[in-house]
Amino acid sequence: MGTMLNYLEKYGKYTFQEMPMTDVDSLALCQLAYLKFDGMVLGQEAAARTLEGLEAVDEGQAVTLESLKEHPDFEKLFADVRYEKANRALYQGMIQGERFRNLRLNYYVNVIEEQWETQFSAVTFTLGDGSHYVAFRGTDETIVGWKEDFNMAFLSPVPGQAYSTEYLNRVAGKFAGAFYVGGHSKGGNLAVYSAMTCQPDYQERIQKIYSMDGPGFRPEVLEKCGYDRISDRVVKILPHSSLVGMIFESDMYFQVVKSKTIGLLQHDPYTWQVEGNHLAWAHGLYEHRKEMDNTLNEWILSLNEQQLRTFVDTLYQVITASQADNLIDFTAEWKKSMNGVIAALKEVDEETVEILKEVIRSLFEIARANRRKQVVSLRQAISQKRSDLQKRAASRTERGVERMVLGQKKREQPENA
Repeated sequence: MGTMLNYLEKYGKYTFQEMPMTDVDSLALCQLAYLKFDGMVLGQEAAARTLEGLEAVDEGQAVTLESLKEHPDFEKLFADVRYEKANRALYQGMIQGERFRNLRLNYYVNVIEEQWETQFSAVTFTLGDGSHYVAFRGTDETIVGWKEDFNMAFLSPVPGQAYSTEYLNRVAGKFAGAFYVGGHSKGGNLAVYSAMTCQPDYQERIQKIYSMDGPGFRPEVLEKCGYDRISDRVVKILPHSSLVGMIFESDMYFQVVKSKTIGLLQHDPYTWQVEGNHLAWAHGLYEHRKEMDNTLNEWILSLNEQQLRTFVDTLYQVITASQADNLIDFTAEWKKSMNGVIAALKEVDEETVEILKEVIRSLFEIARANRRKQVVSLRQAISQKRSDLQKRAASRTERGVERMVLGQKKREQPENA
């Protein structure tokens, strides 16, 4: 088994006419959306409350993936140092084969606005068969991006979700035919949200909606937004130690992919395993991971809006006190960052501290309750297993006695005759 990079080496020679879209293609496109196309792909880059800038862009202004290597800002594509090496390999792998070499990119949006606690980015790809793929970027390295993720716990829609609906409505009207929507991490959440809330005529044209380890939604959001209208087209894929993708997970069907690493590192798409021209499927999530995910979701849903808002705002306040703009700087200068964090914690007022204590206390109480339920369930399962074994043993003994009796009768028949 390999990864999507190995997939590109082996299957990149096939056009989309020769081999239709696969889940691995979708994963590659979702990861490609993390590249920094600022200044290279037309769209709208300035922060604004609407995406009106997209109206000035049309299909004829798309650029090919291969042509980007001639752009003077080419190196800026790989500015995210978390995945720099892997993203370079992804780009090279895609342009070396017929499948993605002439992939066209258009309608790029990248908005980061601390005032609105928003990080939103999207790009639209035109595939070799003429179909389109609308890709939403997941959480990038900016701290404000992570704040917006936390805001999903109590606010709907968050600004990024509202942007995703507007983006899909503006872009889908610029081309005809069926299209795909997808994203990794928060991008997967935006893909599903925009598909639920876009204009009905655009919604009907969506072929598939990919959520690659993307967080789910509070139950009331799914009901309000009419998730049932698109549920049969949603493809949700999680690694077997998923945390992000299991947040607010309810009855949404999902598939589980194998990963070559462990724990939270499995959120990285480059660790997902590929078998042939498809993802390598696992039997399900790890049991201990399911227990932790269930506890986390139960805890979040048990808190009221004020508790959640206080918890998230305080966490953000403490982290931003480090004066780091992104997680890369935060971790690179961790001593300086932690000094700022410690100082900020001392400034938190007593009322907020009490709310935080109550919130954290409730998490441990739910975890303990779930652990007790698990122990009881395990004991019941062991007891049932023991009972089944005893019944089978008794049944085997009974059958053995019956065979002995029948055998004895057969041996006695000639003598009686």
